[in-house]
Amino acid sequence: MSRPQEILSQRTNSVVVQLLFYLLLLIFSAQSNSSPTTGTANFAEEFLVTGSASNVHILDGGQRLQLSLDQLFGSGFASKNKYLFGNINMKIKLVPGDSAGTVTAYYLSSEASNHDEFDFEFLGNLSGQPYVLQTNVYANGVGGREQRIYLWFDPTTDFHTYTVSWTKQLVLFQVDGTPIRAFENNEAQGVPYTDKQPMGVYGSIWNGDSWATQGGRIKINWDHAPFIASFSNFEANACVADGSISACNAAANSDAKPSSTSLAANVVEKLHWVEENYMIYNYCTDMARYPKPPVECSNY
Repeated sequence: MSRPQEILSQRTNSVVVQLLFYLLLLIFSAQSNSSPTTGTANFAEEFLVTGSASNVHILDGGQRLQLSLDQLFGSGFASKNKYLFGNINMKIKLVPGDSAGTVTAYYLSSEASNHDEFDFEFLGNLSGQPYVLQTNVYANGVGGREQRIYLWFDPTTDFHTYTVSWTKQLVLFQVDGTPIRAFENNEAQGVPYTDKQPMGVYGSIWNGDSWATQGGRIKINWDHAPFIASFSNFEANACVADGSISACNAAANSDAKPSSTSLAANVVEKLHWVEENYMIYNYCTDMARYPKPPVECSNY
């Protein structure tokens, strides 16, 4: 039995039932939020440039944004709005060819010292080798929840959609609509959850060659610079937290209604499929790092 299959075999029926329940809530509530923003955003209007402005290019009348990394500077962007609960989507086309040592990031984060954060980090590769997608969750300033998967397609030849679906009960990470990770609300067990701090949406590209590719053994080949990642079709069907989170909390409470059990079961099946076939690292099973697994890892 493979290592991911061993992990899966340890799950109990009660855990699956609980996840199904949370998914029912997420599927419905993600469709309806107080003061949502909808439609494809204009990058020139909805975002601010961070890092080197000369390495950020807004194209197609604001519908597409390119970030580049050279030997001097990385680059990034930050949304003007902050959100609390909802669906956040971004299409991304990653750096092609030899991208070893580069990190392209798309993430949500709050601004407090004890911040909350949802990460998609794309770790560059040598030509012909697969990208690694690392996800992470910070809650009340505590991270260290890395999971890594290989993607089942080449993310450099076309745009693919990366989504965070976020409710008071569950955070679901998705790639082209396929769920790859679920982070449940375990506050009853003393684990902080991400339901109190509005988050902005960020993107960046930077030099991570101290760790990103084969543990830092492979460095960036600057002869291949600039390294360019493209972003488009940002959509936020989410509650905009404009100075207060009370409206977002009220909407999240009222929107939590049941939906299709078969659809929720399909989500759980897809999560298992990703774990069985594409997961290469899970903090929950790293006994060298966590001799006593974190509380939320009792599901594994």
